Amino acid sequence: MFCYQCQETVRNEGCAVRGVCGKTEETSNLQDLLIYLLSGMAITADKAKEKGPLNPKYGRFIMEALFATITNANFDSERIIGMIREALRLRGELQAACGAALPADLHDAAVWHSDHVEEFKKKAAGVGVLSTKNEDVRSLRMLLLYGLKGISAYAQHAAVLDFEDEKIHDFIREALISTTRDLSVEEMVALVLRAGECAVNAMALLDKANTSTYGNPEISKVNIGVRGNPGILISGHDLKDLDELLQQTEGTGVDVYTHGEMLPANSYPAFKKYAHFVGNYGNAWWKQNEEFESFSGPILMTTNCMIPVKDSYKGRIFTASVVGYPGVKHIPHRVKGGAKDFSEIIALAKKCAPPKELEKGELVTGFGHHQVLALADKVVAAVKSGAIKRFIVMAGCDGRHKSRGYYTDVARELPADTVILTAGCAKYRYNKLTLGDIGGIPRVLDAGQCNDCYSLAVIALKLKEVFGLNDINELPISFDIAWYEQKAVAVLLALLHLGVKGIRLGPTLPAFASPNILKALVENFNIRPIADPKTDVEAMMKGN
Repeated sequence: MFCYQCQETVRNEGCAVRGVCGKTEETSNLQDLLIYLLSGMAITADKAKEKGPLNPKYGRFIMEALFATITNANFDSERIIGMIREALRLRGELQAACGAALPADLHDAAVWHSDHVEEFKKKAAGVGVLSTKNEDVRSLRMLLLYGLKGISAYAQHAAVLDFEDEKIHDFIREALISTTRDLSVEEMVALVLRAGECAVNAMALLDKANTSTYGNPEISKVNIGVRGNPGILISGHDLKDLDELLQQTEGTGVDVYTHGEMLPANSYPAFKKYAHFVGNYGNAWWKQNEEFESFSGPILMTTNCMIPVKDSYKGRIFTASVVGYPGVKHIPHRVKGGAKDFSEIIALAKKCAPPKELEKGELVTGFGHHQVLALADKVVAAVKSGAIKRFIVMAGCDGRHKSRGYYTDVARELPADTVILTAGCAKYRYNKLTLGDIGGIPRVLDAGQCNDCYSLAVIALKLKEVFGLNDINELPISFDIAWYEQKAVAVLLALLHLGVKGIRLGPTLPAFASPNILKALVENFNIRPIADPKTDVEAMMKGN
């Protein structure tokens, strides 16, 4: 195997024996093979579209399959093999519809025979990252591919709520096809920047899907203690799974708690009507092992981020959607017009002890763009009066690296006249600090999940308009972004598309960016690595 798609890859070079995430060589290689097949499927789908409208099921499958290959999503080789077979079946449908022939290297009937699992595994070893020999070409292809994975994750969440955009499907296919062709560096760079535009559109679509379905997030105090009832812990990003779980647990005596990236769900009006929706339990994804043990009840993983499962809670953790882990019970997809069946999880919860308390208190969330723009006059007045000197965007991902303590130290080091704008699980590095407020405006404004980085962009663009500026970079805003996986890559590309420059990126720069590509990012966008907290805070306060 060779994988370097996440921030924790070995020595910031690449995982070659087993993923730091826990993924085996076999699963990693099979995921590479799945992506390789998706490129062939994209070619045939493009040909089929020339003859008439394309059934959206093909685009949905490509998005779901790309989502399944994101770090910490699916560790189950059998599930990936199932997707490989489905990709072959759908590709066959498309070929029959348009009579398109695949390039020779993408067509090998002997290898793709549905019974030849061992042939799959042999083929997989030769189609991964390193099959592109030129380092810079490989770097640009991977930057594009990892951006596509993030875009697919966001667009798939929107599709679950019946919000789709055919243009997103079209771009994903075009970008996948480009990885099979010898394009110039200029053409590849242009595609990468267009991926940023597509990421903005995907996040806007998901924002519309979430708020149209569940209402605009409201400023909300979220309990982080526990009650005495049995509980179910739901983690990930899928709000529809939470919605259906709350409906099915109502009146059962079972409480529901959020974990990790599901925390912001507590701010949606549609969920507040449930008295058994208790609050949030625990922290970011990488603390699962200890927190899932202490929770006592069943856990539902709706999306990434999942880590290798301990035997102590393996019998009470369930996966859904694209998530998979060997030996863990998977909740099947809902049938069209129906709901997922969580009865087994609920029955198990009733037999479990109540969760053990980790902490007491409250967190504040719900500062999406709709809510913040409602406070725009107050925010603008604070900026004009000098009460707020600067906004620091510290959104993105959390992770295990000790170096991520940098973000906690930056939050502590920032002057009292600064406001932190955040989204994603990076917030867990500082959202429990006592940082106070500025004239009633909290110094940490949590916009929500990682996809809600869109809200932060909307807020910044609105402030640019209010202050009559020509360039987003003229605002008193600095970007100090933490990244871990491919959704963060999509967010980064979105920020570049919006013209944001001077982004600090940490705790390390991506291993998949070759020296020449890093040089280009620095020269064109002034992307820079983080330094020490004190130095960075001093620079950001000066606008550097």
